Amino acid sequence: MHEFGPLDGALLIDKPVGPTSHDVVDAIRRRFQIKKAGHCGTLDPNATGLLIIVLGRGTKLSEKLMASDKVYAGAIRLGETTTSYDADGELTASLPVPLLTLEQLNEVAATFVGDQMQLPPMVSAVKKDGVPLYKLARKGIEVERKERLIHVYNFRFTSYQEPIGQFGVACTKGTYVRTLAHDLGEKVGCGAHLATLRRIVSGKFDVANALPLDKVLALSATELEKRVIPFLKLTREA
Repeated sequence: MHEFGPLDGALLIDKPVGPTSHDVVDAIRRRFQIKKAGHCGTLDPNATGLLIIVLGRGTKLSEKLMASDKVYAGAIRLGETTTSYDADGELTASLPVPLLTLEQLNEVAATFVGDQMQLPPMVSAVKKDGVPLYKLARKGIEVERKERLIHVYNFRFTSYQEPIGQFGVACTKGTYVRTLAHDLGEKVGCGAHLATLRRIVSGKFDVANALPLDKVLALSATELEKRVIPFLKLTREA
């Protein structure tokens, strides 16, 4: 039986706005001189919340951990469509927002619940011939993308003050919440984009148990070891 070291496992990070998921991995790898590290499920730079970082032999469990269902909370801005379907993109259309109640907005959101084929946005980490789509998008190149089967368990707005709706969504891996926002805007008839996004849950892990990135980087090596979910425990959680 293999012996596992104190850094074979996973860290739960509460990602801030700004860095990419890869930036977070690099920062932890450099700070603690860890050779093998990765993340389980990309969060856009503008998104915050739970990011599972796998370390050492924990990287072998990354696919299992990535396959888990996710829960998000965020805000959608109606009336404005962007190139990336979120606040980072360039504005492509601006239309008046029709009078809507919270109940009417939830009636539209309910139409997205269940199995569906979703087209990934051009500004995404999905690869075409080995090249991430976002790199092609930066060059102004748009390519044909394949729709992917996703499942939305729940999609509901908790409050609405025109033009911003606060929502929660539970879905399978690979779901682009930006695309849900964009498609909802089309159904409403005025367009929309994702204003903010925060990942709350991934599988059995909750952001309530995560540590902000800056606090992780301030830990000593010994303190870090105490935060690592051990490999064997991780296999039971995955």
